[in-house]
Amino acid sequence: MSDFYMQKKEDVLKRLNSSLNGLKKPDINIRLRKNGLNELKETKKISVMNLFFSQFKSFIIYILIAAAVVSLIASEIADSIVIVAIILLNAILGTYQEFKAEKAIQALKKHISLSVEVIRENKVEKINSKFLVPGDIIKLEAGSKIPADCYILSSKSLKVDESILTGESVSIDKMSGVITKNIPISDRYNMLFSSTTITNGSALAIITSTGMSSEIGKIAASIQEFQEKSTPLKERLNKLGIKITVSILIIASIIFFIGLSKGVNVIKILLSSIAIAVAAIPEGLPLILTLTLALGTLRMVKKQALMRKLAAVETLGSTTVICSDKTGTLTKNEMTVTKIFTNNVFLDVTGSGYHQEGNVLYNNIKYDTKKLQKLIEISYLCNNSELIDNGIIGDPTEVSLKVLAKKSRLEIKNYTRVNEIPFSSDKKYMATINKVDNKNILYMKGAPEIIIDKCKHIYLEGRLKLLSSIDKKKLIETNESFAKESLRVLALAYSKDGTEKNLIFVGLVAMLDPPRETVLDALRLTKKAGIKTIMITGDHKLTAVAIAKKINLGTNAITGEELDKISDTKLKKLVSSTDIFARVTPEHKVRILNALQENKEIVAMTGDGINDAPALKKADIGISVGSGTEVAKEASDMILLDDDFSTIVSAVEEGRSIFSNIKRFIIYLFSSNLGEVLTLFLALFFFNFFMDEVPLLVIHILWINLITDSLPAIALGIEPPEKDIMNKPPKSKNTSIIKKERIIDIVAIGILMSFGTLLLFKLNIANINYARTMAFTTLIVFQLMNAFNFKSHRSIFKTGILNNKKLIYAVLFSFILQLIVIYTPAINIIFKVTPINAIDWLYIFLVSSSVLIFIEIRKFLSSISSLKSST
Repeated sequence: MSDFYMQKKEDVLKRLNSSLNGLKKPDINIRLRKNGLNELKETKKISVMNLFFSQFKSFIIYILIAAAVVSLIASEIADSIVIVAIILLNAILGTYQEFKAEKAIQALKKHISLSVEVIRENKVEKINSKFLVPGDIIKLEAGSKIPADCYILSSKSLKVDESILTGESVSIDKMSGVITKNIPISDRYNMLFSSTTITNGSALAIITSTGMSSEIGKIAASIQEFQEKSTPLKERLNKLGIKITVSILIIASIIFFIGLSKGVNVIKILLSSIAIAVAAIPEGLPLILTLTLALGTLRMVKKQALMRKLAAVETLGSTTVICSDKTGTLTKNEMTVTKIFTNNVFLDVTGSGYHQEGNVLYNNIKYDTKKLQKLIEISYLCNNSELIDNGIIGDPTEVSLKVLAKKSRLEIKNYTRVNEIPFSSDKKYMATINKVDNKNILYMKGAPEIIIDKCKHIYLEGRLKLLSSIDKKKLIETNESFAKESLRVLALAYSKDGTEKNLIFVGLVAMLDPPRETVLDALRLTKKAGIKTIMITGDHKLTAVAIAKKINLGTNAITGEELDKISDTKLKKLVSSTDIFARVTPEHKVRILNALQENKEIVAMTGDGINDAPALKKADIGISVGSGTEVAKEASDMILLDDDFSTIVSAVEEGRSIFSNIKRFIIYLFSSNLGEVLTLFLALFFFNFFMDEVPLLVIHILWINLITDSLPAIALGIEPPEKDIMNKPPKSKNTSIIKKERIIDIVAIGILMSFGTLLLFKLNIANINYARTMAFTTLIVFQLMNAFNFKSHRSIFKTGILNNKKLIYAVLFSFILQLIVIYTPAINIIFKVTPINAIDWLYIFLVSSSVLIFIEIRKFLSSISSLKSST
């Protein structure tokens, strides 16, 4: 049960069978056996074998396996070996890439064993937090990471950063007490939760839940309930695989019946069918696909995005909605003073986050910070935070005041602190008494309405003036104007006599967790690309809306409380027009994602906290950040190594480019393979196909597929992205890899290749070996020229061919390999080919260039048509 927060501390102690003296050793051992160690159970460890076998889950792989089996039965051992080798090479490469990504994730993990002070048998001792059990009494101080869920027994000025769990960017006041009603985790002020951090004060607490029973443990367990998700690419390829299978079966059936009608031996018919099946199947497709995705992941790592799954690269490119956490993703999770009201003027403070570069401006002109001496003095001395070389210590709000002091460039003496009045939620202020020139001076900061009410005077550029009721009203109005901008406001005051009786008001400072510098441009690009961004946060609605305004996100907001009253059906309608979901729980996030996915959206979820993990797992692609929790990383598909939202935009562009390139080489492969199929199929009608006049042997087909379906296709897979790739809307989940207009191109190219090949075969049929050499080489040159057709949907005269030199090298290398086969005596005997004379090379190039000329004409006519329709 998790209702400890609704009980008195005496009842909690009794329920956990514990006392303020702590547990006894025998009791601890019993509880350890019952509850286990205080740690999260690891999800399944990386298994190389599981990764290896997962590479075979593709319909196209199933077709290749079937082709290998049929080849083996038909005693075509060489064909079978080649196909199996391709399948295994693809699986090994895919396994290597995904295993390497998993290992990189392991390297990101910080294996830190937390030590904690625990009271046992009335003695204080330090132990490893994993040995804590329910009922243990622990002592916690500022900077402590809370090791388990706890009930607060007593506290002093306690503040906790719960952003990792709730998304709330501002530290929460915590104290002992009883809560009488059922409320969300984020409002349980008498509880501390595992993995959150104390930013101020100290506490004595009793452990209520450990390990998987804690709140983060429940989230970690819920992640494992989600089934492994498919990707748009896998679904598209499986559909394509089914179409290939059906086509092969139809062709094989036609060949079978034609062969029977001619009285041909069944074995010969089977061998002919295998030859056409081998020609039809793009054996290299899985391998090229894996290589393209693998090369894409390498490029993305350079851009600070680590992909855990290869297929997730393409999914990211198909994303239609990004659900982004606010704290630490859109914002820096660093409170920053942005406005000041003092000396009766409004000032702006430049700079962002904890960076100490910045200026104080009045009407966009540098303000004389000497006039801020007293305000800066209070900010610096009434403060328990520290700025150190490698980071910060303390509450983010107090850190922001120290950063403001640094920006002022004023010299501040570190006057000795005599006493401190700690902050409490009752008083709503903090004060320190410091020895200044042998006098006790009190410095105070806190809630404006409390401080203003306490003040008798106001400080105006070194002069003191009585603070009238009218002055107080104006200050309250100023505070309210800041609050409407969702700024967190503190009032600063001091007294010369070291008491709270004669307080002098100095000013108001307003702060905000600032957006990341790159977010504006990143969101502008996502809008341009037709991708909707939704902010999902545990923070308050007003704060979320204020940030949304700053980054031009949109301000249509729904709170978690409102969400609870909305049905799933209504949410499905509202979710598309909502920009912000504020004060939400992990359960809310999953509901939002369900609604979006039911609307056929492809959803990416960014996050860093434990609370984000279920949504990261549920999303089509979960994106965690490198500084985030390990639970979030384990649930994600991609990790932002630099925590930068703009990296997502780069990754989306890369994903779109990869999908475009996948389409390029798939269309190239199918148009080329169709040329082979039609060459063999049409030979049934024009030549003695089942006897001796076969234009291509099986070894020729395998060689053609090896040299034309490999390097040129891989080179197409790394074609640079089109300049307008981010100006187009995302592809629909149901979009076919091959569009109807591309099918026309494929068929036309296949027909041109087959007719050109058979023409040169026919002209030289008097010498069957020479005729086969001509057909064999013509088909290769056809396909190598065909590669340039799919560099772009634009003419190569516009795009040029030099922007992808690897394609030129691939085509030249493949052509050289063919020359070696033809002109090397030992090799040409194996391939049953003979050298080609110079004049016939001229014919081969003239005939083969027809495929390039045809597509260029088609592109030219298409561009004219598009131009007319746009005007």
